[in-house]
Order: sequence, then structure tokens, then C-alpha cells
Amino acid sequence: MATTVGSIVDIKGIKVGHQQDEEALTGCTVLLMERGAVCGVDVRGSAPGTRETDLLSPINKVDQVHAICLSGGSAFGLDAASGVMRYLEEQGIGLDVGVAKIPIVPAAVLFDLALGDASIRPTIDMGYEAAKQASERKFAEGNIGAGCGATVGKMAGFERAMKGGLGTASRELSNGLLIAAIVAVNAVGEVRCPVTGERLAGARGEDEELLDIYDCMERATFDVIPDGANTTIGVVACNAILTKAEANKVAQMAHDGLARTIYPIHTMYDGDTLFAIGTGEVRASVDLIGAIAAEVMAEAVVRAIKEAEPAGNIPSYRSRERKSRNDILTKCK
Repeated sequence: MATTVGSIVDIKGIKVGHQQDEEALTGCTVLLMERGAVCGVDVRGSAPGTRETDLLSPINKVDQVHAICLSGGSAFGLDAASGVMRYLEEQGIGLDVGVAKIPIVPAAVLFDLALGDASIRPTIDMGYEAAKQASERKFAEGNIGAGCGATVGKMAGFERAMKGGLGTASRELSNGLLIAAIVAVNAVGEVRCPVTGERLAGARGEDEELLDIYDCMERATFDVIPDGANTTIGVVACNAILTKAEANKVAQMAHDGLARTIYPIHTMYDGDTLFAIGTGEVRASVDLIGAIAAEVMAEAVVRAIKEAEPAGNIPSYRSRERKSRNDILTKCK
């Protein structure tokens, strides 16, 4: 799998904005599709927090969404989507029902209350500001937006965790098909490189070496944090023409990207949820879109980990790499 450097804003018609509280360590990320986009969803984790996902079923009526909100704050963070709705309504964007235009804004949340200040969560105002600031410009990754308070490797207890974050990637094919992903990685499990199998981030032992996550589960020597206190959420997008049924299939296939990088995935402790959108510019095979979406999602997961910085006394991949280099330099003196 070739490494892809890109962003979900490479797809025309998608804007992204973020808001975060760097002291409370929480935030939200908003994707705007002001012209509307076909959307599907697949919820695989057993402790999800979502909004408007039933609407995305192929048997239901509304065909397009105008934004997607990814947020920290657990169920409290769903408030941020109301701020996105408020912004879009001010712009005259939404489903026209005659007496009003109703913005359609699905959302998913992750649990980040354990890292920072649990009394501060993404609000309506934060969602509004994230939508207002959304643009087609490339954006920073790691400790930003919905990834601000994300952590991974909690199967051995939160005190053994490492920093998760927000990542994005994109890939363009020779036929003009463009596929991209954005993901906030907040898994109970560990994250591995999908190419080499190297552990990038996970549960740490007493010596700060990374533990085998399955050994932690088997031995059960540590207290695990409560059910649902994790969750990886994200979006895959393409410039293809999709029906709602096809968008749901792409979201389903994109979960393979999580399974290639996060061990274990879709647990009772996670509420893993992925959305899929198509902006309707080119025709392409759904099988091709789904297969590449899984690869791009895996790349976005890796970027989320590699771009994260330490926070709240929780180390990151970057801080461990810096320490390792410094240790080598010290030994060479």
C-alpha cells in the first residue's frame, strides 16, 4: 500500500473546520457540503453516540446531507451539530420544506472526558464556529478538532494510554476518481502500521515499552475503563456518483481500514462509526471505491497517530520517537 499524502479537502465541494479547547482537551470537526452530498453510514462499535444516522438508511426519504459533525464530549458533544445547523440556516442552506430550510447534519461523538476537564464539552457555539471557519484549505492534524482529546491503548487502563488524534489522507486514481478520509482515532485498542505490523501506539508497560494488547485482555491484570469510553469516528468521501445504498456499502467497506490498523476494533468499549459521502462528479465501481476507501482510511489512522503530540501527561508517538532519538544520542556521547 503506497503512502498517500493528501486531505479530504482535495475533493471539490468539501470544506472542513475545527474548534477545540486546548486546556479542557476536547473539540469538534465539521465537514460542510453546502451543495449537498449523498451520504451513508455504518456503525460497528457497540457503544455509539450518533445523530441523524437512521435518516441515512436507503429506505428513508432524504437523499442529501449538508454537513457532518465529528465531536468529542461523548453524548454531550452532539450539541455541536446544532451549532452547525444554526450556521447553515443563516446561509440559507438546507432541505426546503416550504416554511423553512432545514440543514441535515448527521453527527457522531467520541469519549474524551477522561483526559482533560470533563465538565467542558463541545457546545452549540463551538459547532457554529467550526462551521463558520470551514474552508477548502489544508489543515493541521493530530491534536485538533475531534482529535484534541483522543487517546488509544486503554485496554490496560487509562493511565497506560497514548495520544490519539485526527488524521486525513486522499488518493487520486488515473480514471479521475478521488477518494479521501478523515478520522478521529480514540480506540480502546492499539494502532499498528498496516504495512509492517509495527505497533505505533498502544498500552504502555512499567518500562514504557508497548504491551501486547491481547496479553492485556487475556491476563486482565489491569482495570479497564468503562464501556463506551473510547470510539473511532470518521468520514470517507469520493467525487463519485453514489446512491444512498451505495454510500452505505462504501461506509461498510471503509471499516476494513480500521480493522487493518486498530487492534482490536469494533469492541464493546467502542462506538466506531464511519460516514461515506459522494459529491456526484464521476462514475466508478462501488467495489473500487470501497476497496480504496479502506486503504485511504488506514492511512488516515496512521497519520492521526503520527501527527499527535502529548497532552494531559499522555505521551504520543512523536514524543516517544523524540525520546528514543535523544537516548541514542546520549549513548553516543
